[in-house]
This record gives sequence, structure tokens and C-alpha cells, in this order.
Amino acid sequence: MRFVAPHPIPYQGSKRLLAPAILSFIPKDRFSRLIEPFAGSAAISLAAAQKKLFGEYLISDLLKPLTEIWQEILKHPDELSETYRALWHSQSKNNATKRFNEIRAQFNEDQDPAKLLFLLARCVKNAVRFSTTGQFNQSPDRRRQGMHPDTMDEEIHAAHRLLQSNCQVLCGDFREVLNMAKCKDLIYMDPPYQGTSEGRDRRYIREVQRAEMIELLEDLNSRGIEYILSYDGHCGTKSYGEALPAHLNAHRVLLEVGRSSQATLNGRDDVTVESVYLSPGLFGCATPAEVPLKAFNPQIALFS
Repeated sequence: MRFVAPHPIPYQGSKRLLAPAILSFIPKDRFSRLIEPFAGSAAISLAAAQKKLFGEYLISDLLKPLTEIWQEILKHPDELSETYRALWHSQSKNNATKRFNEIRAQFNEDQDPAKLLFLLARCVKNAVRFSTTGQFNQSPDRRRQGMHPDTMDEEIHAAHRLLQSNCQVLCGDFREVLNMAKCKDLIYMDPPYQGTSEGRDRRYIREVQRAEMIELLEDLNSRGIEYILSYDGHCGTKSYGEALPAHLNAHRVLLEVGRSSQATLNGRDDVTVESVYLSPGLFGCATPAEVPLKAFNPQIALFS
């Protein structure tokens, strides 16, 4: 039995390491479906499915090739794994950068999901970047060749086993997904942090404006829909977004992610801290338990 949830889509910003802490706030036997409208690597859905916390899952994302990766994982895991294997073996030490650039150019033309999976596994820091015209423009990581095909095959099939029978995948605007939510659903949201979808090299296709998020949370509160939101944080003295306003009655918890790898490279010892907001009906329903110290640090936990 695997003790760590599968992670077939390597994605910078994935909540895989924070998943035990985030899931600890979910009361047992209260919700029937988990909705993840900014799915990305769907780390929370995978971790929740491993613990059998929900009967159904709905994952959605605005990036169509990414949702098509998930469709392939659920319906055609063998084909996706073999296509990834062929792409991985098509590179060599002598032509790795050239081959990456070729596959990147092909993906920008055909939007093939297997090619996106290869690019995500092979690019610098597993960090997707888009040009102002929506073209994938991240560079290859010259220190490694990406996830080995054997490992990728294991991750794909482990995710397939967890979600094949009870997961729906959608591509579209997150607002449409939120409108589908019902009282027995729990929503986990990990939208782009403020400022990460602007400029020449955007991390996300579309940014979610703070005012827009506040309005959506007000609507969820009025409908009695419970949610967990990862939204802002800080690393050292650098902040990522402004805290949400008090009138939402969302309770803020600070989770320590660990030392920043970029700061370490620059000779600093900065620690990354992320905010998680619990909807009014969730606060006090569950207590963090069996959470690794590195993921949930009581020294910096703050409820407001």
C-alpha cells in the first residue's frame, strides 16, 4: 500500500506536501463530493481519495490540455504512459535541449496533452510559464531529464486506480464550476496568487482578481457551501497577496511549507508560509491531527 498519494503531474505550487494539513480540517462523513476548480496536479483530490474521504470528485481547470491529461489518466492510462515514455526516450544527453524545444514548439501547435506532461516533467522547477499570447515558453532544466518513464507509469496508474470510477473532469471557468456546488459538496480552491498571471512570463493563463474572489466567497457563504481556500502567503519579507477581509468570516490558518529553494540558492534562509482559509461552517469542526511537523507548525499557526 502506498503511504504517499500519487503525483503524476509535476507542478510547481502543488499542495502535495501540505495535503495532510489541509485534509485535517475536513470533518469525516459530512461531505459527499470534493470539488477542485483550480485542479493543476489535483494533489488534494488524490490525497483525499487515498484516504477515502469523499464518494465523488470533480476536478476542473481552465487549461484544456491539462484537463485532457486527467482524462487520459482516468480512461487511457496505458496509452498516456507509453506516449510519455516515447517522448522521454526521444531525448538524449547530446540533444536534450534541442528535443525539448522541438516538443515545446509542437505542443504550442497541437496542444497534445502527453507533450504537456513531458514539458511539465522536464522544464525548469516543473514551473509552467506562458507568453502574453498563451504559448508555453518555459525552458528545459539542464540538470535532469524529467521523471523517469517507469516512475511516471507507476504514478499514472496509481492515480487511475484512485479516481477512475468516481471522478469527473471538466475544462472551463471556475465560476461555472462553483455554481454547480451543492450543500453536500466541499470546495478546495488553490487559485493563482496575485501577480503570478501578469507580465511577460505568466504562470497561469488567467488571473483571479481579489475583488472577484471576495464576491465569489460571499456567494458561497450565502448559499451555505463550505470551502477551503489557499490564497496568499509570504516568503521571508516578500508577501503574496493581501489577506481576505474580515466580513467573510473565513478563518485564516498559516501553514509552514519550509525553506525556499530559491532563497537557499541566493544564500538566504527564508521560510515559505501559506495561508489557508476555512469557511465559517468548517472552523472548529476538525482539529489538525497526524500532520507532519514540516507541514503544520504550531509555532506559527494563527487562527483569526
